[in-house]
Amino acid sequence: MLDALGIEQSAETVYRLMLERPDYGVADMAGRLGWSEEQVREALGRLTEARLVSMEDGTGEVLPFDPEVGFSFLLSRAEAELSRRRREVERAERAVADILATYADRTDGSARHDVVHRVVGLENVRERLEDLAANARTECLSLLPGGAQLPDTMDASQPLDQLALERGVRIRSIYQESFRNDPPTVEYVRWYCDLGGQARTVPVVPMLMVIVDREAALVPVDPEDGRAGALEVRSPGLVHALVVLFDRLWDGGTPFGEAPRRDEHALSPQERELLMLLGIGCTDDIAARRLGVSLRTVRRMSSELMNRLGARSRFEAGVRAAKEGWL
Repeated sequence: MLDALGIEQSAETVYRLMLERPDYGVADMAGRLGWSEEQVREALGRLTEARLVSMEDGTGEVLPFDPEVGFSFLLSRAEAELSRRRREVERAERAVADILATYADRTDGSARHDVVHRVVGLENVRERLEDLAANARTECLSLLPGGAQLPDTMDASQPLDQLALERGVRIRSIYQESFRNDPPTVEYVRWYCDLGGQARTVPVVPMLMVIVDREAALVPVDPEDGRAGALEVRSPGLVHALVVLFDRLWDGGTPFGEAPRRDEHALSPQERELLMLLGIGCTDDIAARRLGVSLRTVRRMSSELMNRLGARSRFEAGVRAAKEGWL
């Protein structure tokens, strides 16, 4: 259970036995575990490297450190490593966005240029979205992040949605769970579902995305900056990958009109998502932005989850949740 902290199962077994029976020597532990003494010494060596035990000079006696001290060090080290990995992933995401943008900007007239096309400017993006929706023949899939939707966006979408539904286009939309706190957005989704559309909610919507007829997809160049424009993707492979992403989120979403279902640990989807964000070292600010809720709400939810898990820090809450099988 401590693999995430770099402690192998054999070392964890020996450490737990040392805490249970501090009077045991190497031979006693080997006998209790049915191991050779060499296996026990190897495990003790790994525990020494992890600063969970100390070896007395001269006598060779091995004693466990205070677990609170030892594990505080390991948790801090793991958190630093997660932060480093998160920064690497963020840099990789930016690099991929740059590559896609460069690819989309090619104007050499080759056939490949038509696979990904960059749409520059918010107004042009809005017009392209309207064109795609107006010409949809069979299906329109949407990811809508950020909770509450802008009034002008809903006003522009309403006639397009109505016309598409009346001509038999299947429309499915995934909203962020927090949109339930915005009455105008809730009213719009209720209207749209009454006409035959379908909507579900998930705790975190990764980005804005529209897929039409499984042939074309519109995604942001930079999910954090809508002013950077959008990419219109028509590569069958890329569009298929985006449809798979949508379907995965749809399968795990809560249908509009139903309360989010709690799992066997009495966790709502939003609480489970928050635990995962805490487990990878996200700050309260980042978690609030990802979930589309206020900082106060995240802090309240975090405090309640920490109390339930008996954790002293948010990161420890994520680790304990994984250990207890909550995630």
